[in-house]
Amino acid sequence: MLLMAFDSTQQALRAEMLLEYAEIENDMCPTPKQITAGCALSLEFPQEEYERVKQIIAEERVEIRGIFFKKGDQYVNMEA
Repeated sequence: MLLMAFDSTQQALRAEMLLEYAEIENDMCPTPKQITAGCALSLEFPQEEYERVKQIIAEERVEIRGIFFKKGDQYVNMEA
């Protein structure tokens, strides 16, 4: 699973709606303390949907902090 973090709750809820509309499985969860974000909510989604999620986020201009994967007990930004 990948994790998308946000700077605002509004953007998190918007992304959740967009992914559900695209029929991409997702789960709203608390943002892990290892990720510095302005919002306490993050979205988890399957790694195989990464390219589709990136496309939706770009097309709909959703503002995100980043998309992360878990490596050990740390979260690594996919874009870094």
